[in-house]
Amino acid sequence: MGKVLMALGTVLLIVGAILYFGEKFINLGRLPGDIHIERGNYSVHFPIVTSILVSIILTVVLNLLFGRR
Repeated sequence: MGKVLMALGTVLLIVGAILYFGEKFINLGRLPGDIHIERGNYSVHFPIVTSILVSIILTVVLNLLFGRR
């Protein structure tokens, strides 16, 4: 259980650092394909491509960490 928690903490630390320091390089939430609608006094944002990209990255990372045995 301890190894799993340490691995999860390491992954969270890396993802947090990428999100914090990488926003200058990677505009998560503002990728081409994300839908943003502004009309009058309201706006709606659907980060479709960002969600797909995060899902693919998490799938690869988790398969590498907890691979099929």
